[in-house]
Amino acid sequence: MITYAGDDYLTGDDIADALLVYSRALGDNERAEIVEVPIREEGGAVSIAKFLVGPASQIVARSVGTDDEELEDPALVERLLQAARNVESPVALPLETPPEALPEVD
Repeated sequence: MITYAGDDYLTGDDIADALLVYSRALGDNERAEIVEVPIREEGGAVSIAKFLVGPASQIVARSVGTDDEELEDPALVERLLQAARNVESPVALPLETPPEALPEVD
């Protein structure tokens, strides 16, 4: 379960943990993003919640017992963890400049 802005949102443990990791990475770099996360509504239906995460985010993840099947989204978890790694350690791609575009040096 995710607690955000005073409200509780039921999602899978791995999803909640990945959201925390990404939120911390964004906060450490003074950035914010909107992240869509699957949640289970009170009646059991699954919907999508949008979370604004970043430096001012106050998110709590906790495990709760429920009769419903735990929400899982391995692709989302991997995207969030990869996004956190990219924020923490951005990778510079090589810039290939054609020789004719380089300035002449004497």
